Amino acid sequence: MLLTISTTHRPATDLGFLLHKHPDRVQAFDQSFGTATVFYPEVGEERCTAALLLEVDPVRLARRAGKGGKGGKGAKGSPDFSLAQYVNDRSYAASSLFGVALADVFSTARGGRCAARPELAETAIPLELVIPALPCRGGVPIARRLFEPLGWTVGAEPVPLDPDFPEWGDSRYLRLTLTGTVRLADALSQLHVLLPVLDESKHYWQGPDEVDKLLRSGAGWLAEHPDRELVVRRYLGRRGHLTRAALARLAELDDVVEDAVAEAVEPDAAEDTRVPLNLRRHEAVLAALAEVRPRSVIDLGCGPGQLLARLLATEGIARVAGCDVSVRSLQSAARRLHVDRMTERQQERLTLFQSALTYDDPRLAGYDAAVLMEVVEHVDPPRLEALERVVLGTARPGTVVVTTPNREHNVRYEGLTGMRHPDHRFEWDRAEFRAWAERVAAAYGYTVELRGVGDDDLEVGPPTQMAILTRTDTTTTEEAGR
Repeated sequence: MLLTISTTHRPATDLGFLLHKHPDRVQAFDQSFGTATVFYPEVGEERCTAALLLEVDPVRLARRAGKGGKGGKGAKGSPDFSLAQYVNDRSYAASSLFGVALADVFSTARGGRCAARPELAETAIPLELVIPALPCRGGVPIARRLFEPLGWTVGAEPVPLDPDFPEWGDSRYLRLTLTGTVRLADALSQLHVLLPVLDESKHYWQGPDEVDKLLRSGAGWLAEHPDRELVVRRYLGRRGHLTRAALARLAELDDVVEDAVAEAVEPDAAEDTRVPLNLRRHEAVLAALAEVRPRSVIDLGCGPGQLLARLLATEGIARVAGCDVSVRSLQSAARRLHVDRMTERQQERLTLFQSALTYDDPRLAGYDAAVLMEVVEHVDPPRLEALERVVLGTARPGTVVVTTPNREHNVRYEGLTGMRHPDHRFEWDRAEFRAWAERVAAAYGYTVELRGVGDDDLEVGPPTQMAILTRTDTTTTEEAGR
């Protein structure tokens, strides 16, 4: 199995920093089913290529599979049972084995960490990924469906069963080439998820922790993918309870409006008429804003722009802004809002810009109201004080609406282990959130009102908690901005 990663970013040798693998070395990494080797067939200032080669030991793989359970598909009826343990394509074609090796060998790069070039790790760079042999159930159309929405230009060529006998037709394998300007961490995470999705066959037993793995690797892109239901079903081996849990968490916890999560998995579950939690969050935030009638609102950490669309449609709000640290999210927001088709007057109402909320930015100031919807929990605790100072001390909107998960409610989510989202740095219980809200309100001259969002469970409270901070001085936001 082989994957090559090339870039023309200048200097292209920065690829070594991003992958944490030195171009001058050949490095081997032992896997339970073989050996993964990283080497650089091409190194230069203008173009650099790294290769990941996985050599599978069929005997070791068969022994793992024969153990059954978590060691592999050892049960009768599984694809690797009996003769299939020894006669398979695992030594030659990219599969879930390759996805596991990729995640292990490039774990630091996949996490987006690069101490030597931290700004580069957050930057989209020109990339070309090539997989010479990729099993793909559904062929070229399914490969395009899965990768093109992520910003890739997809080159997919079917591999013939035998070039000497063209009448035999094509195999189920593709030579896949992906080109695009993408953050390397995102590219690796997308491959980690989509390789087994395309193959639709995993070499290991899947338990409830697979949902957490999927959401971790899919953070920042899976929720927005138009075929996310297909991705989730295939990745989780069409196991209904795991698929329902993953889709529900994407819908309610990853800020995606989903009308009928259960219906996508089981037809008889369509009777569930619950309103998705994220939709209830939007309604609660809009209701809080309606009470103060702001003329201008900024969505801090706007993501792909769901709330921005609602704000633009709200009567009385003349000016709307959205900021986010992720350029990709801002691009998604622009597409969602059809900025390219807006009239000049409509465009004057909307501002989108990149900004980190832990650094002073004059563009954050001058708004009547600000929204921090499911944002604070993504900030490292040592940086939270900086966010408080920037938003409440420097930008100083008249009203700040904050929503965040209620950690106590997590026990009500089936299959959830740990926090609700893989990027959450912390989650507060109700007492902790109250203490934080009251502290920052007193420190920066605001009053605070606490509310719940979602069904209020008598034992563990609502799933989401909200604080409405109102500035106590009488100066208007626009006057303060001047």
